[in-house]
Amino acid sequence: MISGRAKDTIPPAELNLTGDEQRAMDAGPRPPFRMTRHWFSLLNGDADDPLRRQVIPGTAESIRVAGELSDPLGEEFHSPLPRLIHRYTDRALVVITGRCALYCRHCFRRRLTGDNFGDITDKQFEAISIWLAENKAVKEVLLSGGDPLTLNDRRLLKIIDRFRSTRPDIVLRLATRMPIVDPGRITRSLVRGLGRRRPLWVVIQANHPRELSTEALRSIDSIQRRGIPVINQAVLLRGVNDDVEILEKLSRALVSAGVKPYYLFQGDPAEGTNHFRLPLDEARRLTEELRSRVSGLAMPVFAVDLPGGGGKVPLGADHVLGRTDDGWKLRTPDGREGIYPDPS
Repeated sequence: MISGRAKDTIPPAELNLTGDEQRAMDAGPRPPFRMTRHWFSLLNGDADDPLRRQVIPGTAESIRVAGELSDPLGEEFHSPLPRLIHRYTDRALVVITGRCALYCRHCFRRRLTGDNFGDITDKQFEAISIWLAENKAVKEVLLSGGDPLTLNDRRLLKIIDRFRSTRPDIVLRLATRMPIVDPGRITRSLVRGLGRRRPLWVVIQANHPRELSTEALRSIDSIQRRGIPVINQAVLLRGVNDDVEILEKLSRALVSAGVKPYYLFQGDPAEGTNHFRLPLDEARRLTEELRSRVSGLAMPVFAVDLPGGGGKVPLGADHVLGRTDDGWKLRTPDGREGIYPDPS
């Protein structure tokens, strides 16, 4: 397995930990700490660096507040088989592994994420393949984790091929932070293999424009050159990207790289993540300001996953103000109002 390539993992001793970070490390954080050499090279040395904040645990993670859940999206309730999550009629998610090259402190699946959860077994993905054959309403399958690209190429492609042979019509989505956190993992052999297994979409997570390094952009480009679309799902995080200038830079950098900003998620109420989440009214004001600055192409859908498995809910402002004698009164993202006449 590629996961945790020892030579590429930063030991805590190299990080000049603050007192708070050291206490969190000593307490044995979950998910565990892991940082790639590449991510380490992007840090600016500040204790409040947005990239550092995403990766190094702090004691705030030990605080539990009302409403936080170990399984905030109710995935266990919507799991007909081990590692299979089916919350929507037309799509399903498979937790390929619990491993990541780098563990995000805001992870909503922290109950699973880590080496102990391990990788999917042959028996498990065979059972899921049979389930897919019987459930024709499912048109898309999201391969997630952890990070599926911690598996080696042979194992990952074997899993994809098994699903594809069961359902040749299925559209696959591969959810991975690897192009961002460890661009060297995106090898020629990997992208060649993925390119042969379309229809396939790659879903990355970049939360701050500094994550889009030269190496990361090169790895994304190598995927796109194989005809694989790349989209981004970001999370709105206090102390990381809760600033409209940062969000604008991120969206523009993604679009320049040919990556669609797909979703910007309000943080899920996972245990120990309260310090990352913004009040919803503040978050909505921030994203509406972003909407007034960027095009539709550069604007992600701001949404939240309802706790308990209710699904995604868009959180944008209502631009339909009501009906008048002349037609519908509408408001543009930059605050102007106008009338749209209904056809007579």
